[in-house]
Amino acid sequence: MNALILVLWTVFFLVTPALVVRMSRKVKVIARIGAILMMYFIGIIVGHLLIYPIEGARELVFPLQDALSSVTIPLAIPLILFACNFREWPIKKALTSLIIGLISVFIVVISGYFLFRSHLGDDAASVAGMITGIYTGGTPNLAAVKMMLDVDEGTYLIVNSIDMLVSFIYLVFLAAVGIKLARKVLPFAACETNEATSSSVMAMDETQMYKDIFSRENRKGTLSAIGLAILIMGVGLGMSFLITGGIDMLVLILTITTLAIAASFVPAVGKWTKSYDVGMYLVLVFSLVVASMADPKSLDLVNGFWLLCYIAFAIFGSLTLQVLFSRLFRVDADTAVITSVAMINSPLFVPMIAGAMKNKRVIISGISIGIIGYAVGNYLGVLIAGLLG
Repeated sequence: MNALILVLWTVFFLVTPALVVRMSRKVKVIARIGAILMMYFIGIIVGHLLIYPIEGARELVFPLQDALSSVTIPLAIPLILFACNFREWPIKKALTSLIIGLISVFIVVISGYFLFRSHLGDDAASVAGMITGIYTGGTPNLAAVKMMLDVDEGTYLIVNSIDMLVSFIYLVFLAAVGIKLARKVLPFAACETNEATSSSVMAMDETQMYKDIFSRENRKGTLSAIGLAILIMGVGLGMSFLITGGIDMLVLILTITTLAIAASFVPAVGKWTKSYDVGMYLVLVFSLVVASMADPKSLDLVNGFWLLCYIAFAIFGSLTLQVLFSRLFRVDADTAVITSVAMINSPLFVPMIAGAMKNKRVIISGISIGIIGYAVGNYLGVLIAGLLG
């Protein structure tokens, strides 16, 4: 019986995005909302109604959710990068945005420390260090900074739980209105889909994506792209175990990204026209699975109220400063937002928001910035904790 239930849940997670994409071609409201935001809404509803309220359902479904969320993005990244034109990557703009992002995080973490430290107790400096580690390189840095600072397990767990909740709200905010607001404040040139540019950047129309992925014309290229992506992910896992003895996200993503970029320069790979669509479909699956894992009821928001305020201040405050500084230094809207996502949520979420933007030009900048954040976030977290402690 349990095996049948897991099969049904697997089918649900893998097939629902296809149904939503198909509906978006017929229902204008769904097309305007966007497939990624729809995946979040559906995931939240399903988790709230069918997973957490039912006794034993969470324990049964969680291993499947964990496996899908762990596999989909590392597999999606090379598929997406195969289709990117790295000869047009604006390195100077990306580095400028990275520096702006780091400065923004430092300002809000330090100012937030002085605003909330009287409510956070003796762990205030350590919390500031952990938040710095998270929001310069993503959640994996949280555990590392926790160990380096010898933070109490209870403090670590509540920081992690509240971070998941607020980061989730942050992603929904970006997909719903944040991107549009940033494009009104910052320079933004709408992508064009003419013949001269469509191979390198280009606007992504969800109603036209995912069509004919396995048609006779595209089947060979699609299967070849999937096979190469699986091989690259396998090499990344192998390198991670070889270097660290386990799965290290920094090593894994760095290896995957490097090999995928190298592969994108091979002319034959450039002809796999549907690799990007397959990668983005996996992003939709990831969005649905992650949303179904959210359980706000499990959070102790009463005892963690001031910590919630600090984390919300850090996330949305750093995003606000990122936009304001980007306006000053003429960084475009999409680069500014994708930088914030890469630092707040990690490179794993970059393709998701790039999909919401309908602009794949920013993917390489976002992933590269996120990788740098992974590499330096632990040290910056310890530095901030030391300065404030």
